[in-house]
Amino acid sequence: MIDIHCHILPGIDDGPQTLATSLAMAKMAERDGIRTLIATPHTDGIRVNRVRVEAAVHDLNLELQRLNMTLSVCPGYEIPYHLAEELSAAHTLANNGRHVLIEFPPMHLPKGALNTFFTLIAAGLVPVLAHPERNLGVLINPDVLKEMVDNGVLVQITATSITGELGPDVQRCAHHLLKQGWVHFLATDSHSPTFREPVLGRAVTLAARLIGQENAMALVEQNPRQILAAAESLSASTS
Repeated sequence: MIDIHCHILPGIDDGPQTLATSLAMAKMAERDGIRTLIATPHTDGIRVNRVRVEAAVHDLNLELQRLNMTLSVCPGYEIPYHLAEELSAAHTLANNGRHVLIEFPPMHLPKGALNTFFTLIAAGLVPVLAHPERNLGVLINPDVLKEMVDNGVLVQITATSITGELGPDVQRCAHHLLKQGWVHFLATDSHSPTFREPVLGRAVTLAARLIGQENAMALVEQNPRQILAAAESLSASTS
């Protein structure tokens, strides 16, 4: 499985503050069957920048190799919506690919969001909306996502939203989005071994009951693999 949204880098943002905690997260992810993980620290483009993130990913991968672990980590970022147009081109997922992970503010749905996404798409980027099932505006009216999805925005929901750890309202919203076919990725959004665990398996099992095993596995295998493949293709074309 591939986890496209995880705060695993030590001392970068509100994720783990020590390498030991990062490695504990990595071991949990590997035991769960996750083989590739995209590290997505919150970025402002200044304090959390590409140089710092890529160096942290490099150092973490060296530790994973030293421990003979099969898990590999790719650099990525979680961009706040208000900085999306400014930061997206230089802060993409998976080794400078085309996909950008964008987070709405939690308490409201920004006006003009679709126009912002149109701007990114016109620039050749692919917006991936992080955990909208946890946004109050989407909770009130989940169908507001339909127009975004119809126009090329991809949606990532959180594993613990599906399993119910984030509350019944968030769980109902996540299940509705799944059944409507508006979800493209399932990710952990883990910040520590105990705060949204780096585990996908339980959520995949539950999602399979709602949308079928093949569709559920696509959220953690085929669809995330397209992010990695797009990044590799872009890298090859510019090298």
